[in-house]
Amino acid sequence: MELLTKFIDYLSLEKNYSKHTTTAYQKDILDFFEFLESDFQVVDVKEVEHVYIRSWIVFLNHKNIGNRSVNRKITSLKSFYSFLLKVGEVDKNPLSNQKSLKTAKKIMIPFNEREIEEAMLITDDTFSVFEQKRNKLIIHLLYATGIRQAEIIGLRYKDVDLKEKTIKVLGKRNKERILPVYKEVVNEIEEYLKERAQIIGDSDSFFVTKKGVKMYNALVYRIINSYFSKVTTKQKKSPHVLRHSYATDLVNNGADLNSVKELLGHSSLAATQVYTHNSLDKLKQVYNQAHPRSAKKK
Repeated sequence: MELLTKFIDYLSLEKNYSKHTTTAYQKDILDFFEFLESDFQVVDVKEVEHVYIRSWIVFLNHKNIGNRSVNRKITSLKSFYSFLLKVGEVDKNPLSNQKSLKTAKKIMIPFNEREIEEAMLITDDTFSVFEQKRNKLIIHLLYATGIRQAEIIGLRYKDVDLKEKTIKVLGKRNKERILPVYKEVVNEIEEYLKERAQIIGDSDSFFVTKKGVKMYNALVYRIINSYFSKVTTKQKKSPHVLRHSYATDLVNNGADLNSVKELLGHSSLAATQVYTHNSLDKLKQVYNQAHPRSAKKK
């Protein structure tokens, strides 16, 4: 589909969307038109009506696809038609009035300081010395900087500045940001680099496997899940929970939301405000303990 190719190029080249995101958009749109052709014998983007969209959503629900996944597909298709409208290929967007489906609010419980400390103290002999140094640093760096899983995998050797105590991160839509790291992390980086030098010489990737190749998503997730399974009963144990813990702790200790937004690499403040609920819980606790009228009512 030529128009789809142009749309994907637009997302990649003009909007700077990642390969992962554009691939997801492409699949969602192709799946929709496959359904459209199969059920309604429609292949022309101009012939798509809102009734077809509703039938597609019902079809997805019958396949037991969750509302969050359906909403993502709606977003993909809505963006595609917004693009077609922009370039004059259609004169209306059949999804303009399509609302997102209701979803249950996901509650992510951050790791506490004790759990993080204990995870970093674990000695797991199933890993080599190099791997243990690497794993500990990955855990610490995720918590110390709040970077995303993809960002830690994409971290390059030249992006780590030990003298300035900073790392340069390439985030979503190729946006760069400079993040500070404290002395303890710098010390761990130096220890890791000594072990890393015995595994591989000069390489672009900062974090590598024991075979000297670039880290990958499943391995990073497995490391976090493995270490935190030993120290917590929390159901969710992933790199994103460490990012969540970082942001929650910053807000709880007085960091303003705009600063946290910049550190996390969020494009809007709305994305950062999710971390304020934990801060509000802490403020309520302090209020109930400290306010004389509140204390008398206990």
